[in-house]
Amino acid sequence: MKGSVGKGYIQIYTGNGKGKTTAALGLALRAAGHGLSVVIIQFMKGWIDYGELEGVKMLSPYVRLHQCGRDTFVNPKSPDPEDVRLAREGFELAKKVLFEEKPDILILDEMNCAVMFNLIPEEEVLDLMERKPDGVELVLTGRGATERMMEKADLVTEMREVKHYYAAGVDARVGIER
Repeated sequence: MKGSVGKGYIQIYTGNGKGKTTAALGLALRAAGHGLSVVIIQFMKGWIDYGELEGVKMLSPYVRLHQCGRDTFVNPKSPDPEDVRLAREGFELAKKVLFEEKPDILILDEMNCAVMFNLIPEEEVLDLMERKPDGVELVLTGRGATERMMEKADLVTEMREVKHYYAAGVDARVGIER
């Protein structure tokens, strides 16, 4: 039996701790298990050996993932024009998906960072949040969610780093962090 998101709410996963994208992907997995449609748009992420790329293929046709970024880090103080172009492309895709396709769930992964790095203006994201149609759950992830974005959201979860093995020199591990 297909589930339903009902009205659909706006969720934000933010903070300096690990697990924001992972939480959103867990939501996508749960939704797929109930036959819901999920579209994930990843900002500032290009093809890197992320396990979720292969995992999402296994959830097809319920979950689709689009990456809108290069396979390198974005300089927050001086983003490359290509990073701005790719983020803009991703945001236009997000609007099209939200207002035309109207999936059950739309996840905008690293959207908060895209705003923080001045790739997408905060006002445009606030407008998107304001105009979200009923029946779509909208999830925004990434560090640095603005106060105004958090005020507009229905649910805000802050991931807080208490202890992390990166401090001991452990690199990102295949299947765990990537």
